[in-house]
Amino acid sequence: MERWKESQLTQLSYTTDIENAYRIALGFAKNIGFKFFAFSTTYQTKNNQVNTIRRNNYPVDWNNEYEQKNLRSIDPVVAHCHRSMLPILWSENLFSNVPSLWEDLVAQGLEHGWSQSFHDEESGLCSILSLARSHCPITAMELYENLGFSVFMCSHLHSLVAQSLPKRSAKPATPHLSPREIDVLELAAAGKTADESARILNLSARTIHFHIQSSIDKLGVNNKIAAIIAALKAGYLNRTSIR
Repeated sequence: MERWKESQLTQLSYTTDIENAYRIALGFAKNIGFKFFAFSTTYQTKNNQVNTIRRNNYPVDWNNEYEQKNLRSIDPVVAHCHRSMLPILWSENLFSNVPSLWEDLVAQGLEHGWSQSFHDEESGLCSILSLARSHCPITAMELYENLGFSVFMCSHLHSLVAQSLPKRSAKPATPHLSPREIDVLELAAAGKTADESARILNLSARTIHFHIQSSIDKLGVNNKIAAIIAALKAGYLNRTSIR
């Protein structure tokens, strides 16, 4: 690897905020022959709305039109990147179903470009990195030589954006019921009274009531029936034992 590439990528790896990382990535893109650089991350809000964080140096008019007309929804590059992490070269054929979008790209000097996505299964986020220019086509060798750099940049920028977004609510942990609490709930689910359960388990009725109340508290419910239902949903009880 050329020394300047190693230096810039090392500098990028130490960045801890998206603005500095974007600035370094843009400089790197220009140094390998691309005038334009773009990065975006799509995420879902708590209200299930889809938002996109964008950083690019595309022409202002193009950014405004893309946003106002919601061109992302018909962009074949975006569609591909959400399906696959394989890089994709922009071409007239790729945009054959939306020729007006291709014409706009060409008019804005974004004719020759390629994109690379990064999918994060843990967070459910998808990020897309794109490089573009107007002066000459992108060769297969050029794509091959720069693929590793683009994957690294996309991954690092993605991680910085992911850290800045609100964390998804953690799935509540399944409450831990003791073996005795499970036995008591199993009998209660089968329709046994506290006295009957006490005789079966060789315990006092008071102890049976204690285990029922403990289960209610652990499962976060208000009564015995709700505790039985919650324990069933959590996988503690066998459906065949319920009467």
